[in-house]
Amino acid sequence: MTERPAERSSYHHGSLPTALVAAALALLDEEGQAKVTMREVARRAGVSPGAPFRHFPDRQALLTELADQVLADFERWQLAEIRRSEGPAMKAMGLGFVRYTIHHPHRFELVRSRVFTASRQPELRERLAGIDEALTGFIVADQEAGRLRPGDPALVGLAGQALVYGLAQMILDGYLPPEKAEELAVQVLDTFGQGIAGRS
Repeated sequence: MTERPAERSSYHHGSLPTALVAAALALLDEEGQAKVTMREVARRAGVSPGAPFRHFPDRQALLTELADQVLADFERWQLAEIRRSEGPAMKAMGLGFVRYTIHHPHRFELVRSRVFTASRQPELRERLAGIDEALTGFIVADQEAGRLRPGDPALVGLAGQALVYGLAQMILDGYLPPEKAEELAVQVLDTFGQGIAGRS
């Protein structure tokens, strides 16, 4: 009975979905995707077990919304990496990808299950299109500035994504030692960059 007023208040002010996603993100970071259940998210948000279903029809819908929020955070992280870097934006984005994975391994696993699949989640297409568009824009800018050699920006971007995705997965699998993962990622990205860098 004590949960009902809080539940109605959250719902009335439109903050319950935000509270549920925040609780799901905290649970994801702590314990991984498998532990993100509707019941536990409701408990952490301080509402009844049935309350989340008013906004998310099932667990998969909640996970998709959570993935969208993770992608938004990832995009902010990438832009911050680019602002801090003095080199090519593509290298900064690649290193940002790896660093984000090191800091948030469970978030990478969630995005992998929602994005890097045969069929991308329709609800994530707008967010993903924005990220892809930004990546292409940075590649074109680097090419025009002579930092990258001319070529199809889409293929350059795909090659870069394949590289950093592989590095991230190798880190999560323990193939690359965590304490040396970032240093090795920098060296690999430098080697890759030499192959696509503009000629002086």
